[in-house]
Amino acid sequence: MKNTMYRIFALFLAGLLLCVGVAFLLPRISGGSDIVADSEGPEQPPPEEPENDANETEEELPEDEAPPADAPADEPEPEPEPVIETAPYVLAKVDSLQVRSGPGTEHTSLGHINAGDMVTLVGRSGDWYITRYKNRTAYISAAADYTELRELEKHYSQAVEDVIEEGLRLLGFPYVYGATRYHDGSGRKLIGFDATKFDCSSLVQYIFHRGAAINLHMTTRTQVKQGSYVPRSKIERGDLIFFTNAQRYNKTGVERIGHVALYLGDNYILHTASDYAVIEQISAQRWRYYIETRRLF
Repeated sequence: MKNTMYRIFALFLAGLLLCVGVAFLLPRISGGSDIVADSEGPEQPPPEEPENDANETEEELPEDEAPPADAPADEPEPEPEPVIETAPYVLAKVDSLQVRSGPGTEHTSLGHINAGDMVTLVGRSGDWYITRYKNRTAYISAAADYTELRELEKHYSQAVEDVIEEGLRLLGFPYVYGATRYHDGSGRKLIGFDATKFDCSSLVQYIFHRGAAINLHMTTRTQVKQGSYVPRSKIERGDLIFFTNAQRYNKTGVERIGHVALYLGDNYILHTASDYAVIEQISAQRWRYYIETRRLF
């Protein structure tokens, strides 16, 4: 009897311990993931998003806006064409066209130009073009039967244009053989110079000194040694062209040279020869007398 009571007590104690153990272990078994996480250390912060690569754009273009993979690289824009400036002139279409002191036939004639000759264009006053003639404001008919406008390309050097401008003031002044020079070839002014009388070499000497402070010698045969040689195919506006003439045609060396003119372009020259200072085309006969071209700039 006593042994039976001990067995019952032992079974009851064992059952009680079993219940306590199950009650103790069950919540730990159900929270096992927390136990594992804690065992690996403290919680780590979430990884940061990688920064965009410096060579990548922040946003991708939509497919319909993205350039094709084989598109050529952008080409540089072409350089703009240089602006070509021109100088305006009035061309006579008839011989003995009068150049007058005012805009009308009632005004005094200052002189005349012949068919193919030109004067510079300064402006317009009614039916008359304004120009310069004999170093003063002058007028020439704008009627289509008598005149038309022409343009010559300007030189890139303002010094060349300044020399030409000085020459335009002298149009109409009479040719005087052996006229007193403006200076002695070194810039020293000569007594007796008259700014209304020129031969070919004194005219170019005067306009080069006044327009560009360049001292030309006193005759064509010494002027031809100045500056640099230019082949006939490379003649430019502002060059000096030297010719022979009927009197010197059979001479040799520099003694053949008897005339000089300032080239303006398109076969036109500004010079004085036998009559008055004028802008005219180089005739076929004068080209047969051609000797040399020199450039002073």
